[in-house]
Amino acid sequence: MSVSDPVSELPEFQHDVDASGLTCPLPILRAKKALAQMESGQVLRVITTDPKAVRDFQAFAKQSGNGLVAQHETPDSVQHFLRRR
Repeated sequence: MSVSDPVSELPEFQHDVDASGLTCPLPILRAKKALAQMESGQVLRVITTDPKAVRDFQAFAKQSGNGLVAQHETPDSVQHFLRRR
């Protein structure tokens, strides 16, 4: 996704984790903990500021079997949307 994508097209989410200011692996660990408490099919939004988080979340989704629904970059952060398997 690009910065110009309308926010209205972002997926709905049931849970939210703000990992702003944290570096790898902390955003992934916080997401993993939140996902463990969620029901199958629910969506988690994780906000990160670490530039490496984009690739980290792509790898995490593949390894964990949770779906990476979207990643939305803004000048200050990235929102990652994960669907619980």
